[in-house]
Formats: sequence, structure tokens, C-alpha cells
Amino acid sequence: MRDLAIETVGLTKRYGNETAVSEVALAVEPGTVYGFLGPNGAGKTTTMRMLTTLTRPTAGEARIAGRSVTDREAVIPHVGYLPEEPPVYDELTGREQLEFAADLRDIPRERARARIDGLLERFDLVDDADKRIDAYSKGMRQKVGVIQAVLHEPAVAFLDEPTSGLDPRAARTMREIIADLADREMTIFLSTHILPVVDELADTIGVLADGRLVAEGPPDALKRRVETGEEGTLEDVFLAATAGRRGR
Repeated sequence: MRDLAIETVGLTKRYGNETAVSEVALAVEPGTVYGFLGPNGAGKTTTMRMLTTLTRPTAGEARIAGRSVTDREAVIPHVGYLPEEPPVYDELTGREQLEFAADLRDIPRERARARIDGLLERFDLVDDADKRIDAYSKGMRQKVGVIQAVLHEPAVAFLDEPTSGLDPRAARTMREIIADLADREMTIFLSTHILPVVDELADTIGVLADGRLVAEGPPDALKRRVETGEEGTLEDVFLAATAGRRGR
């Protein structure tokens, strides 16, 4: 039996007396898209930082591809992470940024070159690859950030608000790219507050509110659970799940 892509039990993060994430339990199958929904400040980014080893949990356990997040060296090769603001250097060209990222991942030079060329083409960045990043649009910067996150072919890619701030055309392209990555059996953990993105892409949706996982399931199943007893929209699910809760 293969390991789950993401598995957590009682995952909790406290800052002093403030609980940012409380006893979150996840079981994400490999090769799926998990949509992580929640209002701003609900604890989504804190959860992702724990799962990518950037923040140590206060309590509970988390494993990525069978490896505990407390063992950073074991986990890092198996995860890619796109924060809401892509970590790029404006003075570099897009290609230089990706070559730098490949060096940090110790990807052999020839393999890195072939991988970068292929991803630049798939993301429609070939014509702009040798321009400085400070001349890039928001959408182009996001694309470079996603390429960095998946350049080493991780088991799990964590994408935090990948369509935030994009115009409709760029957002559509980003959704197509995410679907393509999932088709190639990469697990995508997609954190967002934009409902249509997860409604279109996710195999499973988890709704986080006030640091707690308050609803979870396939999109269609969640829509059938709205309080009216009739099939609703994802917005109905989101509002019902987060009603009366205060975001952090």
C-alpha cells in the first residue's frame, strides 16, 4: 500500500495563547487536487507552512509522502511551495531565476536545462525567459513561481493563492496549468479563498474556519449537504460552514 501524499492527525499551531490552527486531520491521496478553502486569516497559510516544514507544529503529527514534517531533510525533496508572493529576484531574468532554483535543488545541469526549457514552453514564457523579472506582469511572476515549485518534480506541490491578483485570462491559464500538473500524477494542495478555482479543479475540498477544518468532501457531495437539503453552490457550502466563526 502506498503512502498518502499528505496525512495529518491533530495538527495544531499556537502562538502564545492564540491558536492559529487546531487539530486539523487530513488524508490526501496521491495524484489528486485538494482545495483548501477559507476566509482570509483562517489559518490556511499557517497550515501550509507546517506541511512544508517552514513552521514547526505545536502539537499533532503530519507526514508528506510517508515522511514526518519534523524531519526537514527527508521532506524537502518531496515538496514544492508557491507562497502568495513568489520568491523571485527582480534583477534576474526568468531563466536565471529558474537556473538558480535548480542549483538550490541540486538538479544536475543538463536535466535542469531540459526541465526549464520544457516548463517555459508549457507556461508560454519562452519569449520572455531572458527578460528581467522586474518587467514581468503579475501573471508572469506567478508562472515563474509555479515553475520553481514543480521544477524538481515533487510528490506534492503546495500552491498558496496561485490565481490571486491575476486578470481573467491569466487566471484561466493558471487553472489549466494546475489541472495539467495533476494529470501528471503530482498531488496539488491548493489554498485559496476564490471559490470557482476549487470548484473547477479540486477532487476534495476542505473548509477551514477559525483554525479548524469544519467541512470536507468532494465538491458535489458538499453541495448536496447544504442545510436546505437541496443541491446548492460551493458558496452555500462555504457560508454554511463558516457561519458564526471569526477568522484569525
